[in-house]
Amino acid sequence: MNKKVIGYIFSEKKLCEDEKFFMQAAEEKSVELIMFNLLDEFNEEKIKEKAAKCDIIYNNSAEPFAIEFVKTLESLGKKVIEPSENYYNDEDKWLFFLKCNENKIPALETILLSENLNLAKTELKNFNHWPVILKRIEGTCGEYVDKADNLTEAIHIIKKFWKKGSEKLPIIAQEFIPSYSYRVLVFNDKIIQTAVKRAHGWKKIGNYEKRNIRFKPDKEIENIIKKIHKVFKTKIYGIDLLKKNEKWKVLELNASPGLDFFKCERKAIINKVLDFLIKEAK
Repeated sequence: MNKKVIGYIFSEKKLCEDEKFFMQAAEEKSVELIMFNLLDEFNEEKIKEKAAKCDIIYNNSAEPFAIEFVKTLESLGKKVIEPSENYYNDEDKWLFFLKCNENKIPALETILLSENLNLAKTELKNFNHWPVILKRIEGTCGEYVDKADNLTEAIHIIKKFWKKGSEKLPIIAQEFIPSYSYRVLVFNDKIIQTAVKRAHGWKKIGNYEKRNIRFKPDKEIENIIKKIHKVFKTKIYGIDLLKKNEKWKVLELNASPGLDFFKCERKAIINKVLDFLIKEAK
């Protein structure tokens, strides 16, 4: 039986816990792990040489450049988890809402704002959800996400986003739901781990083990996960949900999910990811 070779994409100045656990698990399972660090010099010939050895490649980076790197690997005929086309649907927050709406997946009320500020004002008035959450259609770890209590604050945030960014990327407005964020880690449509993110403040981001607790997913969540997998075809992903009037609402899908919500489970989760990749490589 040939030894499996798995590529691993990350973006760190030094090896962190995920990388160390992946390397340890690979050694225990007699898997060769080939590392692709996005912070290294982009050398096409070297990448081609390393990629040629891989049976499958796993992207564990949420950096925007990672998607271009995945496209590069795909152009070389390599299978990557997740493929670049999945990020098109998953990471574009407006397109994700449209897909959910189209397929009757319960999501937050959302509108796409005009880049004409006067029209955006009218759209926000008609939307009439206060407070309102404003987001760029792309972004990770809560970047370019803010809450406005009124129209004046909303316009200030929009201008701030445009000034901070290098271009006027589209902005969406979403209803604000005062809820914990419920994270579900999923392989295909199988739930692997749950966590309630209870960070202080309205923005529930980051992985804080002391504040997170587990929760038992109900039948409604299981049905939502099945629908999401059927529509988006993502393999390893995190789903964030909020609760509104005792009903679940999907906030977003993360195609490069954090694996460190509970330090005591981190190694076990990474072992499961590696087992999953070995099966996908066959």
